[in-house]
Amino acid sequence: MKKITTKTNEQIAIRVSLNSIFVNLGLSALKLSAGILGLSSALVSDSIHSLSDVFSTFIVMIGVKLAGKKSDRNHPYGHERFECVAAIFLALVLLATGLGIGWVGLEKVISTFTGNEDLVELAIPGVIALVASVISIAVKESMYWYKRAAAIKLDSAALMADAWHHRSDALSSIGGFIGILGARLGFPVLDPIASIVICLFILKVSIDIFRDAIGKMTDKSADEKTEDDIRSKILEEGQVLGIDMFRTRLFGNRIYVDVEISIDGRKNLNEAHDIAQKVHDTIEAIFPKIKHCNIHVNPAAV
Repeated sequence: MKKITTKTNEQIAIRVSLNSIFVNLGLSALKLSAGILGLSSALVSDSIHSLSDVFSTFIVMIGVKLAGKKSDRNHPYGHERFECVAAIFLALVLLATGLGIGWVGLEKVISTFTGNEDLVELAIPGVIALVASVISIAVKESMYWYKRAAAIKLDSAALMADAWHHRSDALSSIGGFIGILGARLGFPVLDPIASIVICLFILKVSIDIFRDAIGKMTDKSADEKTEDDIRSKILEEGQVLGIDMFRTRLFGNRIYVDVEISIDGRKNLNEAHDIAQKVHDTIEAIFPKIKHCNIHVNPAAV
């Protein structure tokens, strides 16, 4: 298995982000035109929302670029956590987006049932607005899966957060579609009700992304399966008699491992070093997410 190449991962992330920017710009132009021609203020607002996504993608690109920098005197362990900072920022943007969608939906539901027509949109959107909403849903959902695949491949919290930003846009466009269709069928209240449901879903996703990024920022241990696999590989080395201490910690999307192994206490220093080096090289070669494996040797009585 190949070791993670930071430069290659950075190039993939930047390429995916640039494609996302071009798609968002085209989609914004489409929805703005359809919103104006189809008399849909919701679609016009959605076009501005898609345009604002370009800003979020730039944040991802900055985070990935900083995370890919080599270690230096002030950051001897690297810069991977900058990507977590970008993910946290995007989680907050996603949270604000969800709250905004929910608030507007709740406001319209209240205004509908209280008869406050100042807050109820009276214009009946045209068919072109309905078609544009369907296109927006399809494009945004496709962008979610496209960016999600890249995020999983690179184990990128920032890309995953941006992928879910696309999913939130797809969901808000579904709400817009329901609203436009409902208005044309005489049931405009369907739009705000759908918006409230979508809001709750987006809030959950934003919290999950935030928790994952915070975990990677605070030296959280690797998952249990990964730790068990590492232990098993260490013990496969015939001259390792046991593991006295074992710790892992996440650093961005990379893992640091600290382990104390026990070997025959009668081995001389060179022999003990060779065993430790072999374990070190094996673990780092088999597990590409491990940035460094620190091995300490303890003498075992035999």
